[in-house]
Formats: sequence, C-alpha cells, structure tokens
Amino acid sequence: MVCTAVRFSFSAALMAFAVGAQAQDVTGAGATFPAPLYAKWADGYNKATGARINYQSVGSGAGIKQIQAKTVDFGASDMPLKDEQLAADGLVQFPTVIGGVVPVVNIKGITGGQIKLTGSLLADIYLGKITKWNDAALAALNPGVPLPDADIAVVRRADGSGTSFIFTNYLTKVSADWKSKVGEGTAVNWPVGVGGKGNEGVSAYVQRLPNAIGYVEYAYAKQNKMSHVLLKNKDGAFVGPDDLNFKAAAAGAEWNKTFYQILTEQPGKESWPLTGATFVLMHKSQAKADTASAALKFFEWAYLNGDKTAADLEYVPLPDAVKGLVRKQWEAQIKDTAGKAVAYK
Repeated sequence: MVCTAVRFSFSAALMAFAVGAQAQDVTGAGATFPAPLYAKWADGYNKATGARINYQSVGSGAGIKQIQAKTVDFGASDMPLKDEQLAADGLVQFPTVIGGVVPVVNIKGITGGQIKLTGSLLADIYLGKITKWNDAALAALNPGVPLPDADIAVVRRADGSGTSFIFTNYLTKVSADWKSKVGEGTAVNWPVGVGGKGNEGVSAYVQRLPNAIGYVEYAYAKQNKMSHVLLKNKDGAFVGPDDLNFKAAAAGAEWNKTFYQILTEQPGKESWPLTGATFVLMHKSQAKADTASAALKFFEWAYLNGDKTAADLEYVPLPDAVKGLVRKQWEAQIKDTAGKAVAYK
C-alpha cells in the first residue's frame, strides 16, 4: 500500500437523476483511523441518496488545521480537542465510533497474539532502550516464544496523527520515562524509528521491514493480516484487541459531561488499553448552511444505518444514548448565520 494520502469519492452513476442533481457534495479531511469505515459509509450513503462525501485521509493534525482554516466542511480527529479550545475556535466536536490502536509486528515464525508486552516495555522499545527482540526483559515475559537475535525495526507515524496521540497518551500513563522525555501529542519528537504517513504508511513499512514493530488502527491490522501483540492492561490481564475489549474500555466514559473523553488505560479485566474514540469537528456558525446540513445528514444516516458496517470492521458503534446527546448538540450549537439550527433530518 503506498504511503500517500488516501482519498475517496463516491458519485452516482447517472447524475442526470434528480436525486443526484440535487445532492450537496460534502468535503471532509483528517484522521486515517476511521477512514476504512468512512469509505464504507460514504459508499452506502451515496447509493441510498446520491450524495457524495469526499473524505481525505490525511491525518488528525492536518484535519484539525483544515477545519480551523475552513477549507473543508468537517474535520476528523482521534485526538479530542478540549472544550476551551473548541470555544476559542468556534467549533463543536462529536464522536462517531470507538476503536483500538494495535501494536503489530513482523517477525518470521511469530503469529498474532504470540508475543506479550507491557506498557513499560513498549515504551522502552520506542525510547530505544530495548533494541533487540531477544532482550532479557522481552524473553522473560515470553518464555518459549522464539524471539530472534535481531534488531527491532521501530516504525511510527511521520505525520500529525490522532493514532499517535492515542499511542503516546497511553505511553505517558504507563512509563514515567516516556512522560518526561517525550510526552503525548499528535506529533512528538520520536527518539527512534522510521516514519510512515498515515495508518496506511505504517502498515506498509511494518509489512516490508523484517523484525519490525509499529502501531495501527485495528481495521488496518485486520485488513492487512498483521500480527498483533497482547498487552497487559490496567487490571494486570493480558488481552488482545477486538470490539468487545474496546467496548469494555469505553464503558466508563462520561459522555453526558463532555465529549472530551480519552479512553486509554481504562480499568476492567477485559479492557484494551489502547482504545479511543474518533471525532468530527464542525464550525458552530455555518455560512453555508446547506452544506453543513448535508454533512449532518450523512452522519445522521450513519448513526441510523451504519452500526453493522462499523461492527464488521471491528469498530464499536456508539450507544443510542450517546447518539441522542450528539443530536442535542447539533440542535443547540450548529446554526446558520441567522441563528437557526441547521437541519440534520
């Protein structure tokens, strides 16, 4: 898979039909984390309505910048913005689905779920403190696993990334050394590693480099048949990534208080420690109300019709109660220049 921004656009076959002629095109940009799902949703929505959703999978950092600059109709980010920043920028944010970031390896003879890692060991690999797969600390945690006497090829993101935010936020919670030396963010000063652009680029590098380790959203790991690791969670259990473990991690989210929810390293014996929601960003005041309405109608359609598609790709659909909170936010905060609520039905 090439390390370039993924762009997709779905259009009606015969735009002469009235439904196609009247459909409002919508442009969005940002996170690669939900891109496989947004592509499926956009295709289904186009077939149902004739409307086109053009989404550029360029990374959360770029998505935030583009919506702030008003060059797209919606931005997408896996790093939620704090309420204070949203207010300063005149933005609202709402979640679409929940998913997981997964450390993946490419080691000859090693299959998915065979290697166990703790958060501190994962941090030490990305700090460059552990450089060999047969390091004593890794071998002690993985008795009987044929770890090679080979250098670890570390792969990370090269672009501003919400996936990297989830990953580095987790590492700050489990490693004091990582917290003090690197910290968290969509882009950090990585101590080691080769950078890939997007989840697509990281996937490609890990698949190409022998003895590599990287981190990608779970749908990318599954689509590319990559070997995941088991992680030790906050309750001390070693767990693998799947939608049930993502759901367990999200169980304590307090969406009724704020949509600024970070779901890494949550309690629960089944919780996947690298869980996160992905978010959409839009402006509160909409000069192009018709386009804003078209965007909201797409997400409303996805809330009503897209849960099975999300689950099929191992994302966790939002609970109905959370979708209800999102709709209340739309009604209360997304307005045209006359102060009228933008329609989403």
